[in-house]
Amino acid sequence: MPVSRRLSPLLVATLLASGVAWAQAPAAASASAAATADNPLFMPSPLPMQYPPFDQVRDEHFAPALDRGMAEQLAEVQAIADNPAAPSFDNTIVALERSGRLLRRTTTLLFSLLGADANPARQQLQTDYAAKLAAQRDAVLLNPKLFARVQALYAERDKAAPNAEARRLIERYRSDMLRAGAQLDDAQKARMKAINGELATLGARFNRAVLAEVNDSAIVVDTAEELAGLSPAQIAAAAEAAKKRGLDGKYVIALLNTTIQPFETQLQNRAIRERLHRASVARGARGNEFDTRETLARVMALRAERAALLGYATPAAYVLEEETAKSADTVNALLGQLAPAAVASARQEAAELQKLIDAEQAAKGQPSFPLQAWDWSFYAEKLRAAKYGFDEGQLKPYLEITSVLEKGVFFAANQLYGISFKRRTDLPVYRDDVRVYDVFDTNGKPLAIFIADLYARPSKRGGAWMNAYVGQNPLEGTQPVVANHLNIPKPPPGEPTLMTWDEVNTLFHEFGHALHGMFNQSRYPGLTRVPRDFVEYPSQVNEVWADWPSVLANYARHYQTGAPMPRELLDKVARAKRFNQGYMTVSYLAAAIVDQRLHQLKAADMPVAADVPAFEARVLKEAGIDFGPVPPRYKLPYFSHIMGGYSAGYYAYIWSEVLDADTAEWLKANGGLKRANGDQLRPKLLSRGGSEDAMVLFRNLVGHGPDIKPLLERRGLVLQKP
Repeated sequence: MPVSRRLSPLLVATLLASGVAWAQAPAAASASAAATADNPLFMPSPLPMQYPPFDQVRDEHFAPALDRGMAEQLAEVQAIADNPAAPSFDNTIVALERSGRLLRRTTTLLFSLLGADANPARQQLQTDYAAKLAAQRDAVLLNPKLFARVQALYAERDKAAPNAEARRLIERYRSDMLRAGAQLDDAQKARMKAINGELATLGARFNRAVLAEVNDSAIVVDTAEELAGLSPAQIAAAAEAAKKRGLDGKYVIALLNTTIQPFETQLQNRAIRERLHRASVARGARGNEFDTRETLARVMALRAERAALLGYATPAAYVLEEETAKSADTVNALLGQLAPAAVASARQEAAELQKLIDAEQAAKGQPSFPLQAWDWSFYAEKLRAAKYGFDEGQLKPYLEITSVLEKGVFFAANQLYGISFKRRTDLPVYRDDVRVYDVFDTNGKPLAIFIADLYARPSKRGGAWMNAYVGQNPLEGTQPVVANHLNIPKPPPGEPTLMTWDEVNTLFHEFGHALHGMFNQSRYPGLTRVPRDFVEYPSQVNEVWADWPSVLANYARHYQTGAPMPRELLDKVARAKRFNQGYMTVSYLAAAIVDQRLHQLKAADMPVAADVPAFEARVLKEAGIDFGPVPPRYKLPYFSHIMGGYSAGYYAYIWSEVLDADTAEWLKANGGLKRANGDQLRPKLLSRGGSEDAMVLFRNLVGHGPDIKPLLERRGLVLQKP
């Protein structure tokens, strides 16, 4: 899932203003004299590795820190631009890399908290500062004197750069400024600034509405009997959620941001499953105050106008230029190649599910019914039990959260990279269920601090992600403080947290992002950024260890007895790896194709708000992926990815999985989980950041270009012959 990427100080406001994936909504409060005089944000944190002082920072501290930070950055940048000395790498590029420290520190903490623990004050601050941050971004990137210095260095980059990374950094600064509009005329720059300001405000509005709509769309159930299939702990949690809403005696099922809701797998009452599913897919298009369609339509119109202003045919052309895919044609080719095979697989799966439904209904002496989207997860779980002899319920007692994290995720990292972990409780946290760990390198020296925020809460955005509170930065001498965020339902007090298999995979995935952040050794902070369709690659590689035999045997132990998961159950899990892959692939591809088609439109062709559902349906039909029982993983009104760093980029997951599946084969061929492989992965891939071309890094690791065959094998797909 989404991961924040450390940007150069020059660009610190760029993605923040536009609403990156982790920047749900900044906070706001009036700047009091006390907040200004005694503001912990004004200086680097005194805690180890500049770990954030969560217990000291109050909401009212953010506004004065933002104001001062923006003023300081503008002064620093203008001093660089006005420097009478001839431009050099040190007095221009390195100086820019060092600028904006206060603003970076403040926005990083603020937006991280807004993703993990939003509140009205912080959300108001996004409204107040979104346009200001966009203007800040433009004031820096569109500074003509600064661009002249960068352009001069670019023209002499072979001489001006002291090393290959410096040369690449010069090229990146120039590219970023050009893509911001540095060569536009004054009238065009004025329009660009207006577009950016409006986009920032709209992005904040969309993200707030999505979070509010998730909470507002929770369903209320009258009796415990209607929740048959849920565990006693889950029913108790639903009762507690209802009590918090003043609905004593009832039960509330909260929603996650994906279309399919986890409880659809367990709920035996078909009517309740349907209610839950319909509540999910209706989000953002109910005509209420949280309806996002107008916002979405306006955002897309502005993105198309911005792309045209910069000389790009469509928003997708603008975005993909910097990705490894390079063009919409390349992305379309991959998605178009996979879609027919995925649909064929899903239809075969659906036929099996329909047979199961027919047989069950006949045994009850009741008429059958056609498979619907709210039936799939429930009957798929039954089919898995019938075909492979196990279901999710049998796995969960062996997937206790602390064991999965410490004896699974950490164990695999230790075996592969030699790093170690130690829990600490002396550092402040923003919620009492957040965990903190010291991370030590192979030589025993401190490497990073890792924050694990694994539980769902109403103030937390949906999905899972990684972000860096502090990045590795040789220029400032800082080491990484990174966090993983998941949305695992929290059990009642005293009850264990038993994870689903999907949640286990997600945790391994997100920790792959964390490793990428911890291991980065780029000389310059501006080179930690990697293409969006490559950043998911290392995290997906880390998923391979979730069911690696030695890792699974180490963490999959019964939460009450400590007994290991029985070998026969382990074997069944391994045999079922391809189960339901047609469904999963179609659901993902449907969302990726809609995202791509939307961003491949010109301004005149963008749908208006009322046409958003029809546009989505038309795209799915034209792509041959409109299979009713399998809805898109996200529908446009709550597709948060496309309001952030994954606009025209949701394809990145399957693109990266091509690389990941290929790398998994390389790992297996070379002995799997052993230090020798970690000693290849870390220096050749995980430590490099954006210091070298992404596909060169891949080839240097596995020894050849990407091959789609391992992906097809993993997902059990057979490509259709042309």
